[in-house]
Amino acid sequence: ASGRCTLTTLPEAELEAEIERIGPGELLVSEAAARNKSVLLERLRLHARTTPVMPILARPDWQFDVARAGRTICEALGIQTLHATELQEDEAGQAAIGALLVYLGQNIGQPFRHLQPIERVRREAHIIIDQVARRNLELVRPLQEEQGPTLLSRMDVCATAAGSRLLRQWLLAPLQDRTAVHARQALVALLLEKDMAQPIGRLLSQAADIERIASRIMLGSARPRELVALRDSLPVLGACVSQLQAQLDVPGTETEPAALTALQQLAQAADIDPAIGERLSATLLDEPATMIRDGGVIRPGFDAQLDELRDIDAGCDGFLAEMEARERERTGIATLKVGYNSVHGFYIEVGRSHADRIPTEYRRRQTLKAAERYITPELKAFEDKALSARERALARERALYEQLLTELAPHTPALQRLAAGLAHLDVCQAFAQVAGQSGWSRPGLLAVPGLLVKGGRHPVVEGMVEQFIANDCELTPQRRLLIITGPNMGGKSTYMRQAALIAILAWCGSFVPATACEVGPIDRIFTRIGASDDLAGGRSTFMVEMTEAAVIVNAATERSLVLVDEIGRGTSTFDGLSLAHAIARHLLVQRRCLTLFATHYFELTSLAAHEDAAVNLHLSATEHNGRIVFLHQVQPGPASKSHGLQVAKLAGLPAGLLRHAQTLLQALEENAADQGPQLDLFATETLQDSTVASDVPASDTQECENGGEPFSSLRADAAAQQVLDELRALDLDAITPRQAAEQLNRWREVLQPSGS
Repeated sequence: ASGRCTLTTLPEAELEAEIERIGPGELLVSEAAARNKSVLLERLRLHARTTPVMPILARPDWQFDVARAGRTICEALGIQTLHATELQEDEAGQAAIGALLVYLGQNIGQPFRHLQPIERVRREAHIIIDQVARRNLELVRPLQEEQGPTLLSRMDVCATAAGSRLLRQWLLAPLQDRTAVHARQALVALLLEKDMAQPIGRLLSQAADIERIASRIMLGSARPRELVALRDSLPVLGACVSQLQAQLDVPGTETEPAALTALQQLAQAADIDPAIGERLSATLLDEPATMIRDGGVIRPGFDAQLDELRDIDAGCDGFLAEMEARERERTGIATLKVGYNSVHGFYIEVGRSHADRIPTEYRRRQTLKAAERYITPELKAFEDKALSARERALARERALYEQLLTELAPHTPALQRLAAGLAHLDVCQAFAQVAGQSGWSRPGLLAVPGLLVKGGRHPVVEGMVEQFIANDCELTPQRRLLIITGPNMGGKSTYMRQAALIAILAWCGSFVPATACEVGPIDRIFTRIGASDDLAGGRSTFMVEMTEAAVIVNAATERSLVLVDEIGRGTSTFDGLSLAHAIARHLLVQRRCLTLFATHYFELTSLAAHEDAAVNLHLSATEHNGRIVFLHQVQPGPASKSHGLQVAKLAGLPAGLLRHAQTLLQALEENAADQGPQLDLFATETLQDSTVASDVPASDTQECENGGEPFSSLRADAAAQQVLDELRALDLDAITPRQAAEQLNRWREVLQPSGS
């Protein structure tokens, strides 16, 4: 652990999403809370069962006692009182942190004393991206494959582990502060303009994980080789700053003030007391043993007492050889041996055939099959001295090493600042590398909501295809709702996701995959994408859709970015179409958020004729020799057709089945034509149908004033709707050709106009 402690206060409705974002290894609750059968806790327990690395642990209620917690926190921070901290008036925060410190102390076997100053994370400081949006945008985890590409994997060319951890934090919680984002951008721009990203990355790769090492120093568990790595890492950040500063000292070079400020802050973080490195160099061997218990850690010459004990231990072999030669000469036994083993210690070994030559001062120590082993007063005295020296040398090394850790402990705050500076620079050089290699541009930061992108590309997908079709995106308060139509596989989802990912990258301080970009303030990013159920939570596909939609329509603000990709598909056509239209209009008129709304309900495109802030777009496609060709170009206006059968053909459905579907499609289209004119998707005016609106309660239609009538094509008759529903429910893999023909005849009878 780094000793970093953050405290966040948030509504209960957002707790599950925040826990999902943090991804904790353990979740502590009081026993009283564990007995509570709240819906929230049950959902957290469900989440814990599907995430084995996050068990929920019930802790005794006394550990959450506020009075006790205050004392525990003061002890951990090394302060007398909480009066000067933000925790003074936050009893809930005190209880949570106090219980956490007690738990940590019990697990490490000693009080937790390396707590950094508590950092209160305010929700308004970051763009809120809930777990649904994180999943749909594939920020850190892929939707399908375990090792699939994500935004994190695309951006992570960090040189250090700490940099990778910080990058993940930035992507999951982009900033809202334009000044802070501008400072990051300035540093990225400096690295890019001076072509210094890769050289800085190579320097940073020499740095160890100082954040983790500093924590282990405070816990007294840092290993010798970690301290050597720390010693070698201390000058790395300073060297990076010096190289960057040298680029600025070139005559004629102009640097924006934000970059200079960023360099000054890095220089301050790199300003480490040189005594730390000197102490480590003087104390430790360049290549010490892995564990202190093995010895061989402290440098010779550092401690006279240790050197003397080592000399005694090292002189053991010489003494034994000298004694063996002397005793052979004295006794006349040429085969006499003097040796040592770990069980019986030192010994003189004599074969049984020479038993009559054994001196009287020899005392038997061990009997072997063909020999006897003896000890003499002289050898015993040396044994006591030698064995004692070895044990005392190891004990002395341990004491010196513990003393070193104790001396380093007060420097851990400075080491943590150094680690933070290294990680910050590492993420910025990663941003610069990706931007330089991929031709990304620096986004502008607007004061008003908006997303203006020229030649935008999906940051992940563009690296997986030979040629990515770039598209523009324009969202402003006067152009708030983009209704996007087009065929499946046409690129609607990619276009929507790339808009959100560009916004996220911009507010992280990165350059973005676009020829030009300006991004306004964003408080939250919402997504409602795809169709999936939640069997474990007891929710159907449609219920999941509506739950996600409810979160959006209830919480979105004028500064929110909303992505809706298909809604209403989990129910009947009329229900789904009505809900989709109502949701789109609510987001446009009531919430006034920036929305990209992809749909196959072409009737929704009529909304643009009645609302100035709604705009129709479509992903272009064309047919050639009976095959569909996706152009992936975003063009104004609605799509002319969905090309569903052509996509089914690409998927490999049998030709006979497709011919059957084509026949059904023609019959349905002819019947629809008999019922009245269909919506011309390229028309600027649409049919009006006041009969639908007349059935809507006044309270619900009030927001429709000056917004035109709901779409006219809802007049399709019940017979056609019945056929559509049955067609959707049909299992095409199980039906036989005969059954298909019979079904087709029955549908034709149903659709046949009466009297014909």
